[in-house]
Amino acid sequence: MVRQLHVANAAGRDATVAFTGLQPEAPPRLGLPGHDVAFARFLAAAEDGLHDALVAAHGEDYAQALIDGDPEVDLEAVGQRLGRTDRVYLSGAGEVLYAPPTVVEIVTGPDGEERERRAPVDTEANIQAVAPVRWVGRTLPRREVVRRFVFSRTVQIRHVDGLTYDYLFEMARTLAEADAMVRLAAGERGREPLRFSTNGSPYQGFLEGRVDGDRYLLLLHLSQMELKRPAPQGSGS
Repeated sequence: MVRQLHVANAAGRDATVAFTGLQPEAPPRLGLPGHDVAFARFLAAAEDGLHDALVAAHGEDYAQALIDGDPEVDLEAVGQRLGRTDRVYLSGAGEVLYAPPTVVEIVTGPDGEERERRAPVDTEANIQAVAPVRWVGRTLPRREVVRRFVFSRTVQIRHVDGLTYDYLFEMARTLAEADAMVRLAAGERGREPLRFSTNGSPYQGFLEGRVDGDRYLLLLHLSQMELKRPAPQGSGS
């Protein structure tokens, strides 16, 4: 799926381009040569074999009842192969919810104590905002970035016409020649993390460029974790 990104280069010139997820490599084939593996789901327990039902029938200490008669096993149901299933949400009392529950945002302090309860506020995506995603700060050596940050996702930035090809090619060449990456941030002042969807996870973005002849590759690596050295412990007296 191709989506759009409003991005500015080092000179502050902006353009709307496209980005896509990277195509993952095919996973190792499971099974034996010449034999395919099929996955299936089977029913593990019926309702009368669950904990609450067993407690009601045999009391809290029903271990001996399990040994003597296997009351948790419904021979007519357990082991049946399952086809298509529907997800059902239950309340804390185990009752089926026929309407979605009201979501409440709970704000806690640094000590873990609850400070406030409120209706959640939507945080909008910002990669297509009026203010473009922009280069922030100086470029960083590629070797330094990959040692400082854990990347959880990578997307490829692509041109949509001839003009944006020249625009992105030059961006990729600048980064490739410097063997460096640059951080991308959102917002008017470039202080906001990147959000790709409403209420989506916030990411720090690092742009990497590669060039081969007249071909280029612009990769936006996304991170939510920075690796830091532990603070040195003071020597005891």
